[in-house]
Amino acid sequence: MVVSIKSLSNMMTENLVHLSQTMPSWLWNFILILLSIFLGFLIKALLIPLVRKAAVAQTSYSLFRSFVKHFNQILSVFIPLLFFNGLLPIARLNSTTHQIVSTATEIFLIVCFAIILIRAIKVFEDYLYHRFDVNKENNLRERKIRTQIVFIRKLVITIIIIVTLAIILLSFESMRKVGAGLLTGVGIGGIIIGFAAQKSLGNLLAGFQIAFTQPIRMDDVLIVEGEWGRVEEINLTYVVVNIWDKRRLVLPINYFIEKPFQNWTRTTAEILGTVFIYTDFTVPVQQLRDKLTELLEGHPLWDRKVNVLQVTDLKERTMEIRCLMSCRNSGQAFDLRCFVREQMIDYIRTQFPESLSKTRVAYAQQQDE
Repeated sequence: MVVSIKSLSNMMTENLVHLSQTMPSWLWNFILILLSIFLGFLIKALLIPLVRKAAVAQTSYSLFRSFVKHFNQILSVFIPLLFFNGLLPIARLNSTTHQIVSTATEIFLIVCFAIILIRAIKVFEDYLYHRFDVNKENNLRERKIRTQIVFIRKLVITIIIIVTLAIILLSFESMRKVGAGLLTGVGIGGIIIGFAAQKSLGNLLAGFQIAFTQPIRMDDVLIVEGEWGRVEEINLTYVVVNIWDKRRLVLPINYFIEKPFQNWTRTTAEILGTVFIYTDFTVPVQQLRDKLTELLEGHPLWDRKVNVLQVTDLKERTMEIRCLMSCRNSGQAFDLRCFVREQMIDYIRTQFPESLSKTRVAYAQQQDE
């Protein structure tokens, strides 16, 4: 059986070679290009619908859906190019042209293969994102793992790109000579590059430290440079913080190693919210305490853990009252604080208007002597 298949293959090759001799060179080469494109699109037309059919059967996450998303476009180039590379030995080209076309095809295949590796990494990343979903309520472990995933993915992609460029350059004889010349002066050049890239290398090492010691993670809530925001991106050399008003604060990654900052979600997203109210001394504190309990128990953002109202300071003209409440995260705490502040002020204004902060003036009438 194996012998018959091999003989059939040899016969087909001989027939193709004989057929190529009966046609003009340009027509035969054009036919080979069209045949490669046709075979590539035929295989893709058969493969992609099967994968999509398997993806439809899965409702939430689908490995097949992720495959179609990341590989659909690159396969349109890679498969025809692969067929063309296989048909290249029977193309009618002179030696110079054949060498140029062969080298160009090899370079394109290397680039396509590198892109396929990068897309495969992204498919694996999609699976990990599904496995460690950050949309759950207590997502500390998921954010920790996702931070490492993002950093490792960017590092591996950078390595793939560098190795791909190196392989392409080494395929040219002239580039090998240039490389040998550069290696001769590697001592002086290494010192110069080392000084020039000192900060970049420091940022890269800081990126490794952040990825594994994790003073910050993806989606952490930070107070940095006086701004409140969430960590949106952690790149190899910089971090992007999404500020509450949709601005983006871009900081070098070693900033989070060298300078202090606040991380409100370092161990947990839970946080205490405070509301300060300034009233007159005559306000009934216990009734305010009861009103705070009523407001919190009727609000869905309160996590039912902390509910405290205390007089925290007395000044010459006002009394400082602090309302303390707990929430699941800082965003909910901000909304709950605003709600409590509005309702408490309205309650004091309507029930105890005489207890709003005021300035006392004592007037003593002088008697006529």
